[in-house]
Amino acid sequence: MKIDVINLDGGNAGSIDLGEDIFGLEPRADILHRVVRWQRNKAQQGTHKVKTRSETSYSTKKIYKQKGTGGARHGDRNAPIFRKGGIYKGPTPRSHAHDLPKKFRKLGLKHALSAKAAEGNLVVIEAAALDAPKTSALAKQVKNLGWKRALIIDGATVDENFAMAARNIDGLDVLPSMGANVYDILKRDTLVITKAGLEALEARLQ
Repeated sequence: MKIDVINLDGGNAGSIDLGEDIFGLEPRADILHRVVRWQRNKAQQGTHKVKTRSETSYSTKKIYKQKGTGGARHGDRNAPIFRKGGIYKGPTPRSHAHDLPKKFRKLGLKHALSAKAAEGNLVVIEAAALDAPKTSALAKQVKNLGWKRALIIDGATVDENFAMAARNIDGLDVLPSMGANVYDILKRDTLVITKAGLEALEARLQ
């Protein structure tokens, strides 16, 4: 599978072969859904908490005698039936993460890359590097290339000048190859990968 390589200026920089086993798969929504769900659940903090009747601040004294009042029997004001009483079986801090086999996570990333390639939203650039961290210059190049919501995946490391210039541009994210993930790839309209990023991804997904 051949694809053209461009420069940040939009000029042609040749072409490159993409592996069919990574970029030529038939995308499956069920696989992508499972991997995205695993990612989002793992990222959820799970710090939600309510107070039980043993933690609310009312007195634990019995509010009135057991019999003879004509009303229902009650203990203290911390009971869940009362306003501002303790909550019964409310949420407590916990992890929302669940297991997903490593092979399945790797397969999900292949399907996400294949989905972008199939849609025609995959762009390969020569390199993501700048001589100086100039946001205005990079923003102009991005606009000329027509990238509105793009994710750029570089090699093992991201050029520092490029990262600094990109971080103030709305809709543009930059990740090293090890940070490439299904959720971020699907969230953006355009996937941009450098030649170094392609080599690193192919080595990671073999």
